Amino acid sequence: MEPLNIRFGGGVADTLLHPLVALATILAIILILCLRRKYVIAPLLLAFFFIPKGQVLVVAGEHFTIARILILVGLARWARLRRSSTLTGGFNTLDWIFVLWAFSSWIVFSLQWMQMQAVVRSFSDLIDAIGGYLLLRFLIRDKADVRLAVRVLAITAFLMAGFMVHEQATGGNAFALLGGMPPPEMRGAHVRSQGAFESFITAGAFGATLAPLLVWLWSDARSKVLAVLGMLGAAAMTITCNASTTLIAFAAGFLALAFWPLRNRMRIVRWGLVAALIGLHMVMNGPVWSLIEKIDLTGSSSSYHRYKLVDNFIRHFGDWWLLGYKDYHKWGWDMWDLSNQYVAYGLTGGLLSLALFIGLIAVSFAVLGKARKRAAHDRREQWLYWCLGAAMFSHVVAYFGIGYFDQMQFAWYALLALIAAAAFAPQRQSVPKSAGPLKHQSERLPSALPGPLVHSASRGAF
Repeated sequence: MEPLNIRFGGGVADTLLHPLVALATILAIILILCLRRKYVIAPLLLAFFFIPKGQVLVVAGEHFTIARILILVGLARWARLRRSSTLTGGFNTLDWIFVLWAFSSWIVFSLQWMQMQAVVRSFSDLIDAIGGYLLLRFLIRDKADVRLAVRVLAITAFLMAGFMVHEQATGGNAFALLGGMPPPEMRGAHVRSQGAFESFITAGAFGATLAPLLVWLWSDARSKVLAVLGMLGAAAMTITCNASTTLIAFAAGFLALAFWPLRNRMRIVRWGLVAALIGLHMVMNGPVWSLIEKIDLTGSSSSYHRYKLVDNFIRHFGDWWLLGYKDYHKWGWDMWDLSNQYVAYGLTGGLLSLALFIGLIAVSFAVLGKARKRAAHDRREQWLYWCLGAAMFSHVVAYFGIGYFDQMQFAWYALLALIAAAAFAPQRQSVPKSAGPLKHQSERLPSALPGPLVHSASRGAF
């Protein structure tokens, strides 16, 4: 049975802060407060992913992870600005769905347990989610910021891979020297490397879901070397964690990229996939989701557990749809381990939270699709949107075998911020030389562009 302290956050009773981590935190705070806005994303992301979540500051019994401290510092800087503090595209549909999802998860989880400990834990998650997402939205505003953020993530993957390969060679985790890290796990004779992450599988998921963005970075002539190094790091992170889920997510991203030639026929592809799943469900001996059970790329995957988790989730719909369900551990052996993000959000947040989460994914794909159509004149722009969509698809696949509970959450929030910045940023329009004087050029812009974008495009700004 799962210990309640895990559901309610766990953690040490006293402050655990290594001197090196304290020094890095102070440096990150100084940089966040003093750097120009466009460069703050670098120290913030590096601190998010390289400082273990187990490093915490306990004040009056409340746990403040380093990430949470940096989020509050970043929000404080944002709050004191009186200009240039708006979000790209305003507070859009993507933002609203994210905020509604975060609040619904907090409220439902609190009502489900009716305990102060649960309220505090879920409120902390609310701060991390909304604060982290909005801070990233504030920092990533245009395509130049998107490029810088992906470059930082590439550096992160390359450096983190070095630590994870070192784990394979020595069997020890260098980040464990800081304290607050779980011991490395083994799969047979193989070490499951985790780097600074709380789990090997989230570490592998970071590399797997980042790969499509690194493919896009390769298209930038100034970033080719970094893109190659980042891709090597992403592949190493995916492999050294020794998990089928991350390998599948890695392949899913490249599969999505391979559909680029069919980008104008994706409606047929989507409905074809739906028809195939329905057909398989009708002819298979078991339900179509039992295909999960048959996936084993490492020779020792717990695919049966993941299948039973989904199967019980569907069969017990009446138990969790309203306010979630806290006794899911009674469904069977190891059912307390929610290694499926969709199941986890349904059981902890009810049908409303699950629907909002799926809606967040659907809207992300939708805004990328619309942005790609608006950029029909620019294949480079289209390729950016396509790679962002491929990264989103990689996350969608990864969620079937993993729940994000550590630094990986910020990789997800960062992707959403990248999508919002790229899709809602004003686009530069190319106008034929015969188009006439500048004052008439706005009349020749595609009618699909909303009003504010037309005016920005006529000024030639992103």
